[in-house]
Amino acid sequence: MGGITSLGHLLEIPMPRPRTLSILATALAAAAVFACSDRITPVPDFARVFRQSSSSPTITPQEYSTTFRFFAVSPVNDRVVWASAAGGMFARTTDGGTTWISRHVPGAGTVQFRDVQGVSEGVAYLMSAGGGSENRIYMTENGGDTWVLQYQATDPRSFYDCFDFWTPTRALLFGDSFDDRFTFLKLRDGDTWEDISEQSPEAQPGEAGFAASGTCIKTLAGQSAWVGTGAAAQARVLATRDGGDTWTASDEVPIEPQGTPTSGVVTIDFRDRFHGILGGGDVVASTIPQLNVARSEDGGATWSLTTPTPFPGAVYGLTYVPGRNKLTVVATGPGGSAWTTDEGDTWTLLPGITNCWAVAFASWKTGWLACGAGRIFRIDFSD
Repeated sequence: MGGITSLGHLLEIPMPRPRTLSILATALAAAAVFACSDRITPVPDFARVFRQSSSSPTITPQEYSTTFRFFAVSPVNDRVVWASAAGGMFARTTDGGTTWISRHVPGAGTVQFRDVQGVSEGVAYLMSAGGGSENRIYMTENGGDTWVLQYQATDPRSFYDCFDFWTPTRALLFGDSFDDRFTFLKLRDGDTWEDISEQSPEAQPGEAGFAASGTCIKTLAGQSAWVGTGAAAQARVLATRDGGDTWTASDEVPIEPQGTPTSGVVTIDFRDRFHGILGGGDVVASTIPQLNVARSEDGGATWSLTTPTPFPGAVYGLTYVPGRNKLTVVATGPGGSAWTTDEGDTWTLLPGITNCWAVAFASWKTGWLACGAGRIFRIDFSD
């Protein structure tokens, strides 16, 4: 019998490493119990937190012919954007979305590219997630004409979740835990990935990330990085200030629900060394309102709930909009998409934009949503 990864693919659920079907059944039952629980009562009335704005962004569907889900998106600038998908596929535009090209990476037709990092029009990295050797890192220097396999997992227990880059040649990858340690790979020179998992903090039983949007890790300025976790008794934020040599862990994460194999922190972002925001919840309870966003003012040591998003379910991806307003954030998930100009105190719904997992901006003006059924949306702010 197959594990939860194969079923998660069919249901389009961002799962940690493969678990048994019996655990999935338990998790689904837990989600149903939560739906009837008194713990949901703190969620405010959505009508009171909607805030329609005359300066709402313009949403433009992209012309694209594929049915594969897009998992992650990485804009280099307003013209050059890379996206990663199922079926071993990637997509790229070099003219701001007027035209897109898509290709399959040779030898990777069955893998799911759960994260992508665009460096330039020609250079990009792809990360795949799955069982054992399906966890891979590819790199291209010619716009995707050819790809080099830079790293491939050998342990069948491996499951990669996300990576992020400090510079075009320095990066950190995060993967699910086994043997009480998380997987961490570090890129120092653009070519060679080093396994630094021995420097990982101790993991809780079952603790993992969610390979939903490529945003369960955030790197920032120098050697700082933060990772959001879940699938264990307590959702946590792991933080390093020295490039992964040492870590601290915060369990002051108040999002709900958490504490099940399908819940926790799914996405995290920081606008500076002190101020950050995260999203998450239960990834299989997409129709249930959740306490799904929290923010930090002390570098991720402690977190406080914001107003929940106006769409139900977990937040799969969120991001600060750089250079527009330090407090502007766009969030997305299967249940919908929304944006805020006050770091989550109030939200404005993006009508009709559902079943998206990832969102990213390269400037204050233009961003991109990566969604199911081969859909990509361009987001343009006018002021």
